[in-house]
Amino acid sequence: MKARRSFRPELLARLRDMPAPTALDLLGLYWKRDPDFRPLKDKRTERVHVSVGGGVVELLATGPKWYDTRAEKGGGGAIDLAMHLLRLDFVSAVKQLDRS
Repeated sequence: MKARRSFRPELLARLRDMPAPTALDLLGLYWKRDPDFRPLKDKRTERVHVSVGGGVVELLATGPKWYDTRAEKGGGGAIDLAMHLLRLDFVSAVKQLDRS
């Protein structure tokens, strides 16, 4: 039987708690904060536009939580964000973020 390898719990916890803009920087993606956006519910929420694969994705981000307004999908943490934006599986997303 093949030995099962897993990621360090500290790494996974750090990536799950990582704010979305920090994750975007770690992924090397170009993004820009919308200076005209005024949040309705949480004052910490910001709208960012991210360049991915020749297109632009609009995200609402509050700490590690994010929501893609056009795809109507959201998640939390850097792993979910990498999986969504770069269309990666879990293992590939963690490896991509860990090597950055």
